[in-house]
Amino acid sequence: MVIPLRFYLLLLATLAAERIYELYLTRRNARRAFARGAIEVGRRHYRVMVALHTAFIASCALEAMLFPRAMPPALIWGALGTEAFAQALRYWAVARLGERWNTRVIVVPGAAPVTGGPYRFLRHPNYLAVVIEIAAVPLIGGAIVTAIVFSILNAILLAVRIHTEERALGPRWAEAFGARPRLIPSLGHGSRAN
Repeated sequence: MVIPLRFYLLLLATLAAERIYELYLTRRNARRAFARGAIEVGRRHYRVMVALHTAFIASCALEAMLFPRAMPPALIWGALGTEAFAQALRYWAVARLGERWNTRVIVVPGAAPVTGGPYRFLRHPNYLAVVIEIAAVPLIGGAIVTAIVFSILNAILLAVRIHTEERALGPRWAEAFGARPRLIPSLGHGSRAN
């Protein structure tokens, strides 16, 4: 089965619009955080992250247009369902963080860690959503090479990003999250969180 190209390009355009909206939220939330004395770290890798996400969407579209592949219907439907799950997880994390959510690493010194919502189960639910999305979205359109290449690149980038962010969040955050897994949920942590 080959998913209609128009449908896939519409899905990618929706993801691009979502990324633009996230940049709007980032700017708004950054202004508010800086007004409260926030600091920013990781600017160099942030530029790489923006470039990676832009190239990811473009690569999905190009591979689907230039090298259309038939995929098993179960894989396409599974990838669509997985992407829907990733979106739900992303916006659960965004809603729980509220004004503290940002695509940049901006930390207000002394702010209490957010430990509810998806953060009851793991340290970085938004990054898990990104990992899932980068694997699933290309498969919807048969872009297998994009799924593999960008999953590897994203893993490298996240290794840097997570280390930078966890160090910036400081000892209070480390104490609250030290026992929680980074990206693979552990349901045993839910009962101890607020």
